[in-house]
Amino acid sequence: MRKLKVTEMQRISVEEFQSSSKLPLVVVLDHVRSLYNVGSVFRTADAFRLSGVYLCGITACPPHPEIHKTALGAEDSVMWKHFERTEDALEALRQEGYTLLAVEQCEGSTMIQHFEPERDKKYAVVLGNEVKGVQQQVVDSCDGCLEIPQFGTKHSMNVSVTAGIVMWHFAQSVLL
Repeated sequence: MRKLKVTEMQRISVEEFQSSSKLPLVVVLDHVRSLYNVGSVFRTADAFRLSGVYLCGITACPPHPEIHKTALGAEDSVMWKHFERTEDALEALRQEGYTLLAVEQCEGSTMIQHFEPERDKKYAVVLGNEVKGVQQQVVDSCDGCLEIPQFGTKHSMNVSVTAGIVMWHFAQSVLL
């Protein structure tokens, strides 16, 4: 078995990415502090060809060297917008026909393995602050909550890891 060289992977250009069809999924970052987490979300959003990333509140925006360090240029391919208030981002998405889902531990949340995205729907998933999670008023603005089961002693995961799990779930459900 031989590892492929980058030149053998036949990756598309930024321009081809921007004009290509996208997974009907937007990731909304609700007051995410770490620029490395933001960059990681961009890079994973590029890998799964997401429709976009919305950066809300204190979440930093490109261009920024710390975002670029983990995004490795994905901040240039993935469409992004900034909103001062997460609720405004959600309202804009709702107006565009998106179903809004917080990724949070909530009463009545749906475990992600039991959630089957519908192929003809557009979704936005909200990921919260590294310490406080998704704000309650943002959870209240959503159509539902997804939860990732956890079996250890901790009650949370890194936001970029959570983003990767959620994006993979949507991608394998819709694209594969």
